[in-house]
Amino acid sequence: MESFTSYDLIIGASLIIIFSYLFGELSKRTNIPSVLMLIVLGILLKLGLDSAGVQDYDFIPILQVIGTVGLIMIVLEAALELELERDKLVPIAKAFTIALLCLLGSTYIAALILRYFLPDMTFEQAFLYATPISILSSAIIIPSVNTLRKDKKEFHIYESTFSDIIGILMFYFLAGGFESGAPSSPTSLFSNIIITLVISVIASYILVYLFQHIKSHVKLFLLISVLLLLYALGKKMHLSSLIIILIFGLMIANMEMFFKGRLASFLHLEKAKSIYEGLHVITMETAFVVRTFFFVIFGLTISLGSLLNFEVAMISMLIMISIYLIRYILLRLFIGNNIHPQLYIAPRGLVTVLLFYAIPKEAFFPGFDPGILLFIIIGTSLIMTYALIKDKSKSMKAVNQANDLPIETIKWTPPSSDDIVSTKEH
Repeated sequence: MESFTSYDLIIGASLIIIFSYLFGELSKRTNIPSVLMLIVLGILLKLGLDSAGVQDYDFIPILQVIGTVGLIMIVLEAALELELERDKLVPIAKAFTIALLCLLGSTYIAALILRYFLPDMTFEQAFLYATPISILSSAIIIPSVNTLRKDKKEFHIYESTFSDIIGILMFYFLAGGFESGAPSSPTSLFSNIIITLVISVIASYILVYLFQHIKSHVKLFLLISVLLLLYALGKKMHLSSLIIILIFGLMIANMEMFFKGRLASFLHLEKAKSIYEGLHVITMETAFVVRTFFFVIFGLTISLGSLLNFEVAMISMLIMISIYLIRYILLRLFIGNNIHPQLYIAPRGLVTVLLFYAIPKEAFFPGFDPGILLFIIIGTSLIMTYALIKDKSKSMKAVNQANDLPIETIKWTPPSSDDIVSTKEH
């Protein structure tokens, strides 16, 4: 068989992006996450490549690079959407608390389930493997909740973003213990976060100030490159680099809040707003492209045979039941009775896959079947899809019922002669 030419790759990449756009439009009409369609597209491509005799390909390194860039773009995109206003402090605090407790509770229960079915796995390994499974996917949630009421939409943006950030911090905290050969202490994690926050705030102020004064029209991708550089350098220094991206996004989205008092003299509002608007568009477009290729390549790397494994299905189902049970308890506790469809919007996705491939070799457990990830990703996405479709149909039904309400007939009675006289006098 002839090897692929550069033109074949260009054609393939272009068609994937076109299909991704069409999937996005279809998702708006059906509420089926476009991510699921992209994974299916990747599976179909895998079957096509296998039938054509092309089997000696390794997409894992590409998946890791694309996943990292995608994660940065998604967090930046989410941060640019967050408005820090005083009246939103309570919703943000609730979303943070729910994200944190859901993550910790789901990770602990999932670790117990893994230990039960895989007794040779240590609890430390089980906890590390359970962490990616317990993180919400902002890559799936943020594009999927546009049809929800504003307060519910904002809750999901806050919650999924916090879940990503906290989950990634926890994962690398646990992974660091395996790499160093000694468990990491909570003190080191706390000091790591404080150092990262200080660096993030200083770097963000400097970037906003400097990029206001760049007159060249080609500066937005330069800014993204600087952010990617800071993220990579931070990871080399074992810092929680994602905080850098989050703080910068929050600062440029809420610049008037951060540039107060003496700092206000360093802000040129019109120039800074133009940077924000351009960055918002480019981030959204880049996140779309990166997300597209990530999930298609993920589809190319998975094995469908694992879905037919009874043990894989049992482990996955028990973990999913625990996810929604813990979520139900916390949502009822912090939000109340009105928890639909929030209860069912808990998909796993990009971060889950990315962190799974980042598990250090010192913690690797050969008995863990990656099909568990696929089962949970597909299962939680389908549950979210059903909930969103049901919520949308319920909203449309309510609107139709309001439109069909009978209009009360107003009976007209002719004015009396006294009324006519009174009107003329006035």
